[in-house]
Amino acid sequence: MILATGQGLGRQYSGDPIFLDVRFEIRAGERIGLVGTNGAGKSTLIRLISGEDQPDYGSVFIRPGIRVGHLKQEPDFDPRLTLKEVARSGLASLLELQDQVAEAARELAEAEDEEDRRRAAARYDELNDRLNHQDGYSLDHRVEEVLSGLGFDPADYDRPASTFSGGQQSRLMLAKLLLQAPDLMLLDEPSNHLDITTTAWLESYLARQSAAMVIVSHDRYFLDRVVTKIWELHEGKITAYPGNYTQYWRLREERAKVLERQAQKQAEEIADLQDFIRRNAAGQKAKQAHDREKKLARIEQVETLSDIVGPVMGFDEVERSGDIVIEARDLTKGFGGPPLFKNFNITILRGQCVAVMGPNGAGKSTLLKTLIGRLKPDSGQVKIGHKVQIGYYDQKLEELPADMEVLRAVWPENDPGWVETEVRTHLAKFGLTGDIAHRQVGQLSGGEKGKAALARLAATGANLLVMDEPTNHLDIWSCQALERSIQEFEGTVLVVSHDRYFLNQVADRLIVVDNGRAEVVEGDYETYQRLVKERKEAADAAEVRRQANAHPNGAGRSSVASAAGDAKGKEKRKRKFPYRRPKEVEADIAHAEAQLAELEVQLADPETYKNPERAKACKLRHDQLTADLERLYAHWEEALELNA
Repeated sequence: MILATGQGLGRQYSGDPIFLDVRFEIRAGERIGLVGTNGAGKSTLIRLISGEDQPDYGSVFIRPGIRVGHLKQEPDFDPRLTLKEVARSGLASLLELQDQVAEAARELAEAEDEEDRRRAAARYDELNDRLNHQDGYSLDHRVEEVLSGLGFDPADYDRPASTFSGGQQSRLMLAKLLLQAPDLMLLDEPSNHLDITTTAWLESYLARQSAAMVIVSHDRYFLDRVVTKIWELHEGKITAYPGNYTQYWRLREERAKVLERQAQKQAEEIADLQDFIRRNAAGQKAKQAHDREKKLARIEQVETLSDIVGPVMGFDEVERSGDIVIEARDLTKGFGGPPLFKNFNITILRGQCVAVMGPNGAGKSTLLKTLIGRLKPDSGQVKIGHKVQIGYYDQKLEELPADMEVLRAVWPENDPGWVETEVRTHLAKFGLTGDIAHRQVGQLSGGEKGKAALARLAATGANLLVMDEPTNHLDIWSCQALERSIQEFEGTVLVVSHDRYFLNQVADRLIVVDNGRAEVVEGDYETYQRLVKERKEAADAAEVRRQANAHPNGAGRSSVASAAGDAKGKEKRKRKFPYRRPKEVEADIAHAEAQLAELEVQLADPETYKNPERAKACKLRHDQLTADLERLYAHWEEALELNA
């Protein structure tokens, strides 16, 4: 089923076209990743689909009855509401349905004659069925699941939403949208304010939903794990590719090669025709030459696929520092409460790229600033190496004065060699061309400001580049340019990032900050993932051994049977379920678990969501089996206790 279409869309600002002839269709269950360079019009297109903006020409059609939800970047809630109340407001339609069920129940209780009771009962049954069908009796559980998944602490649920930071409020807006569960979800950089853990949760959550989605994201891991189609917005048009980001990249390269071969073959054919016409225009074969002219006129030229060109970027050659760039010993730092990290040690050598990662609020930026001397440690010491010059990129982009011209803002104030043409050339390397140089920094978009901050960093000539979330505002091609620039840089890099793809491309070492400690991991993000997996497997094996030693006679029992000893020790209670032997219930449990596992495989498969009815049926069956299993576990425990 087609939910939305766009026909011949055009939009321009101040006479400059953003795009000219955009056409698209969105089908139920599709999860579309919208990619393109900064300024290609991705956010503009999202606003056109949501109805928040209107095209200059062309039209957007939304199927009647389809609910469209758009993740707004600015807070959109009553500041008096608490965190949980704002999230819960996303369930407004279900809360209203709950009220209707309660009102129908009151009408049924107050009905005075049989006809009124029959009518009230029918209304109550219909409303209650609708509420059950939408899982309307577990609203608080759903709210808490989403808030927890997005990294909110239950202790903060009753805090006024207005007291949270801008990034936290953006996460809250995302929580509200997820709970609204619209038929078509429009998400513009949903992972920008998330850490790696919450991003992974969001990937899993979105992949389980049956809603259609259009997602703007530069997070290539995210696109690989969530989307089922890519829209490439380039040169004012959309080209659709099936599959995720990796498949899109491969298909685009293959398509480019095919079109190049076709264009070359066509060029040879045209050359042959032109040569024949030239040689035979006035001779005996003039009629054949005339036919060739007609054929030549009918040829539609093959258009090759133009490359999407990102900025060059690049960091110039810098003065060589000493071998040891930073040496930290026994660093501890906190802000009144428990320390964010304690007794941390590291030696950073020239030429290394060290990346800092961890949950939001764990202390990544604090560690970064402590290592370069911007913050004083509570204890321990940091030594900066010989001839080390530090350049700093702040994730809030506050190093760039909002009221200053870009041309002046990117060049170090103390550099007497300032020449406008050279600065313009430097800006162009970072994708900043035209009148951008004379705009004030405050007028720039997020992507432009991020590139300007990188241009300023490069202009410092520092041999230690320190970057706090440098990919946040960049498009995919700019991220690739930054990765290439870091790989080719001869100095040292210290970077905080939650972009897993970026970390894999640039990091030699990781510092993982979490739960009051900082740990050095030698390798990139995939190395860290393997380490986490190995540690979990070792911990699981140790737990199995511990339980086996604690219950030597019960070694090898199934997870169901292993709880028998606990159940037998309980005081006998009144029977709640029909009499059955434990083995009979265990067989039902095994059968239900197998069905549940099969359903979870289906729900994780993007193909499932191409058929919305099938996806919906799978989700309902999954919920029913989960409830059945809870009941079977309770029945089994009762059988163990009361049948003894």
